[in-house]
Formats: sequence, structure tokens, C-alpha cells
Amino acid sequence: MSGIAFILSLIAGILMLVSGALSTLWFMSGGFTNGMMNGFGGMMSGYGNMMDGFGVASGFMIGLSFLGLISGVIIIVGALMLNARPAEHLTWGALILVFSIISFAGMGGFWIGALMGIAGGAIALSWRPRTNIETRS
Repeated sequence: MSGIAFILSLIAGILMLVSGALSTLWFMSGGFTNGMMNGFGGMMSGYGNMMDGFGVASGFMIGLSFLGLISGVIIIVGALMLNARPAEHLTWGALILVFSIISFAGMGGFWIGALMGIAGGAIALSWRPRTNIETRS
């Protein structure tokens, strides 16, 4: 099995896991709702409450962050299985490719991780085992 597909997919999964964890923590700590209006007192204090009304959008963003986190875990498992069972490269390559595309919704490992995952999945799908004729020469 081409080690390039394994390495690209593994790094992509790790990047997705890290970016998914960071964005999930950021959104869960109120990073989306604690905008520039939150620190103002006096006349502006009423707007902090209005800004907190974006809880639905914040929940949506937390969901997308979880999607990136889950995609990272699945891609890491796919990369490890690709290395352990190279005969099943079509299955693992397709899994890596699909979840790399899905991970774009959750920032996709700072976007570079998604691109690396797409490249790793495509390499795994295009890999062909050597035949006996090729190994003799």
C-alpha cells in the first residue's frame, strides 16, 4: 500500500480532530454570542441580551464543530485501517474521501486537513496492487 495515502489521511484526521475540538470548545464557551457588545454597560447593556438571542445559531455552529470532530475520528480510523488492511483500500479510501468532503462544513481541519484527506482518499482509491508479472521484472 502506498504510504502516502496513509500519511496524508492520518495527518488530515489529526488536523480535523484538533480544529473540531478547538472550535467546539470556543462555541461552547460562548465565543459566538459574546461579541463586541457584551462588555458594554449603561445604555448598551440591553444589546448584550439581544446578542445572546443568537443561541440557535450558536447551537448550529456547535453541531458543525461536532461534525468536524466526528469526521476527524472517522478519518483517523480509516487511515489506520487503510494501513492495516491494504487489500480493502477501496472501502477505506471511499470512507476517507466522503468524510473529508463532509468535514468542510465543520472547518475541515483548518481546511488544509480536508484537502489532505481528499488527496489521501483519492490516492487510496487509485492504488492498484502489483501483479506477479510486475514483481518479476
